[in-house]
Amino acid sequence: MWTTFLLAFALMLVIEGLLPFLAPRVWKETFQKVSQLADGQIRFLGLSSILIGIVLMSVFK
Repeated sequence: MWTTFLLAFALMLVIEGLLPFLAPRVWKETFQKVSQLADGQIRFLGLSSILIGIVLMSVFK
């Protein structure tokens, strides 16, 4: 189980690093726009990501 968790974490890091590596200017602009959102909007984005991830995990299980 820990191996699977660590592999999933490693894959997340690879995917998260793609945009700053390939398009740093776009990444910075996006990060600045997100930082200007209200807390509720950021929480909604986080919750949406969590729910989409759970659905995808259950579909491709």
